[in-house]
Amino acid sequence: MENVENMEYNTTRNHLIIREYGRHIQKMVEYVLTLEDREKRQKNAYALIELMGFLNPHLKNVEDFRHKLWDHLFLISDFKLDVDSPYPIPTRETLKAKPQQLAYPKRYPRYNHLGKNIEIVIDKALKEEDSEKRQGFANAIAYYMKLTYSNWHKELVHDDNIQTELSAITKGELEFNNRPFIKHRVDTSREEFVSNVGKYRKNFGGRNRSQGRDNQGGGGRDNRSNRNKFSKKRY
Repeated sequence: MENVENMEYNTTRNHLIIREYGRHIQKMVEYVLTLEDREKRQKNAYALIELMGFLNPHLKNVEDFRHKLWDHLFLISDFKLDVDSPYPIPTRETLKAKPQQLAYPKRYPRYNHLGKNIEIVIDKALKEEDSEKRQGFANAIAYYMKLTYSNWHKELVHDDNIQTELSAITKGELEFNNRPFIKHRVDTSREEFVSNVGKYRKNFGGRNRSQGRDNQGGGGRDNRSNRNKFSKKRY
């Protein structure tokens, strides 16, 4: 009966701050808080850090994982642990501070079907002074323009249309000298469906109807006569 009376329930225990470390680590931290000798408290704090790292080996893959362990130690102690840390000691405000809101990039492309990145490449190509690199830029831009057109349309665009649009964008300063090859993505699902249906009909219509009746009837008239013969009761 003594063991039953000494049992603890979660409803009577204090709140578990970080569940990944378990109840025992939190009890050890509470014990370290009761130590008055600072040197002994510091020694136990280092032992707790090693134990916390051993219980959570996945933290070793995290950059500055020991810094994270020390932050967790102070968090479990409710920032009341008075020990020296090799890292800046966190406070309640620094750990729970909300990050600053990131500014959403507002970019308005002049040509929506090409996107904003192609405009950056075009501007870089126009500033290029080397003729060979400038021509390489033009060929790469033409390839990308043809690729985007193929992705959004069901027909393949001609190279003359690409050159016309490129000249309109760059005001005639860029011209590509290659023929960009794009493997056009054609929606062949309907064509494959029609061809498969045709094959099915061909195979289905090619069967011999008399043979089918023989298979269903089990031999035609001969089998029917045999069934009538065997169906009569013999005494």
